[in-house]
Amino acid sequence: MTETVVSEVLSEVRGQVGFITLNRPRALNALSLGMVRDLMGILLAWQDDARVLAVAIRGSNKEGPFGAFCAGGDIRFLHQAGSTGNPQLEDFFTEEYALNHLIHNYPKPYIAFMDGIVMGGGMGISQGGSLRIVTERTKMAMPETAIGLFPDVGGGYFLSRCPGRVGEWLALTGDTIGAADAIAFKLADGFLAADQQAAVWDALGAQTFADGAAAQQWVASKFVAAGACSISAGGQIDQYFSLDDVPAIVKALEGADSDWARTTAATLRKRSPLMLHVVLEQIRRARGMDLADDLRMERDMVRHCFYLRPGQSETVEGIRALAVDKDHQPKWSPDRIEDVNPALVQDFFKSPWPAHAHPLGHLN
Repeated sequence: MTETVVSEVLSEVRGQVGFITLNRPRALNALSLGMVRDLMGILLAWQDDARVLAVAIRGSNKEGPFGAFCAGGDIRFLHQAGSTGNPQLEDFFTEEYALNHLIHNYPKPYIAFMDGIVMGGGMGISQGGSLRIVTERTKMAMPETAIGLFPDVGGGYFLSRCPGRVGEWLALTGDTIGAADAIAFKLADGFLAADQQAAVWDALGAQTFADGAAAQQWVASKFVAAGACSISAGGQIDQYFSLDDVPAIVKALEGADSDWARTTAATLRKRSPLMLHVVLEQIRRARGMDLADDLRMERDMVRHCFYLRPGQSETVEGIRALAVDKDHQPKWSPDRIEDVNPALVQDFFKSPWPAHAHPLGHLN
């Protein structure tokens, strides 16, 4: 009996639109290196295909399309590769970040149906879209500090451009937000009820449009109000997350008299102390960078996450505790926010490559 290998990325052109469905539902469409390569190949081909006026992308769940967009990168692969020195680890990040850059700079409308879980690498393949659609099921986050990583895939760039200090808050805590907050924080463009997505998706391939902009406008015309924001802590976010450094932020939160502040402080105490310091520096540096420079910085940082301290990678340990052994007891080093050496933090921002040999040197 021969086993049918089902592609993890499905693509088709219907009418004037190119449609992509992420098809790895058991893993919540977490991106493998093969998926990154498939997405890159499809988008490069459609970029120059006169038949394709716009691109639409969605995820799938075990019941069918939609329901989960993309939960991030394949962290089990990252753990295995980081533990064994598999060179594909380097390829994964180089190619994933190049894909993120292409999406942000894509010459045609790129419409992302961000239903269900949209985290980590899922943000990387949607935030650069020209139309980012959320639903009542959207659960959006950049939760990397929980696994000893940082919000990569251009996270420095798009989080630092959220209003006020929302970027610092989302990057450090990894907290999850819903549709209304995503729109308010400029991480989504409009709301569509989950049960309306299929009709819009199907109609998009059945109509005739004058150009890509008309196709995008037609989808945007289906948006409805997303309801009230659930985060009422906007002023508090700015008050705490504008402070100079991580110890100051945590100290102020722990001394505050609000449930939100105490809960937020408790969350930060669970994250990798080292990576909290690195992430605060990342977001603040990225605020003054363009996307290409931010992605080059993140490529430097992710190399250091695995190799700066041999045998002592916060990322390998964080993934082990969360996804491999699932003991949820990561042994962070150092284990206190107050004990992080500032010199070690700065080492994450030193490029391991000269400019002419940087793996993302070609991005502009």
